[in-house]
Amino acid sequence: MDIREIYTQIITEESRNTKNKRYLPSPTNEEKGHNPSCGDEITLQLEIKDGIIKDASYIGIGCAISQASTSIMIDLVKGKTLQEAKNLCQTFLDMITEGLDGDDIKILKDARAFKNISTMPARVKCAVLAWHTLKNIIDKM
Repeated sequence: MDIREIYTQIITEESRNTKNKRYLPSPTNEEKGHNPSCGDEITLQLEIKDGIIKDASYIGIGCAISQASTSIMIDLVKGKTLQEAKNLCQTFLDMITEGLDGDDIKILKDARAFKNISTMPARVKCAVLAWHTLKNIIDKM
């Protein structure tokens, strides 16, 4: 199987996955994200305790790319410090906008599935919506 097929499969599966698409019982932080280009909308909820993201979830509507990117991001940042999560956000955004590659993006795990999204400019905003939303929460703290 070609690596692009594997990544396509990851995006397809994660876009349908509902484990992270739920309301948190007691979020400490919440931020809305919106992509006016296509109408994708998410509300990202975090439970942060002692500088650690203990739990995260989202509610929203949108295309497979935005939904998958959000779910993958949540899996990646749970249990991380705010600084680690911010670094992951920056790495993801650099991968999409600057073409960051190789060992530099290994920390993104399944989020690397979005690496080639930069070749589809109309979909870039879909892929980065959750990451910008998370970064906004962290920057406000």
